[in-house]
Amino acid sequence: MATDGIEAVFLTTHNWGRSAQFFQALGYELEFSTDHSSGQLRNGEGPYIFIAEVPEDQAPQTQLVLKVPDADSFHTDPVVEVVTPFAPTHFGTREMTVRDPDGRMWSLQAPIEH
Repeated sequence: MATDGIEAVFLTTHNWGRSAQFFQALGYELEFSTDHSSGQLRNGEGPYIFIAEVPEDQAPQTQLVLKVPDADSFHTDPVVEVVTPFAPTHFGTREMTVRDPDGRMWSLQAPIEH
């Protein structure tokens, strides 16, 4: 089974407020913010952007999240190194981490089936 494209972009930042304003100036709308300096923005039907503030001693990073329609029927080819299998997240999805041949980590996200 293949992925369904990009689900989300996860960003870490040293300033949640300024980062949120930057994306709002680009046309993204704030869907929600938390009381711990993070939140989610979206522009139309495209991938959402989730931004989380990290301490100054951590470098800001960007991570693409690929969408998987069904975690239970998703099977990887042996060329794909599974770092962590699908597991529930605190935000209502299931997430898997894989490593590509160059060592980059990728998150795969699927809805939780009820």
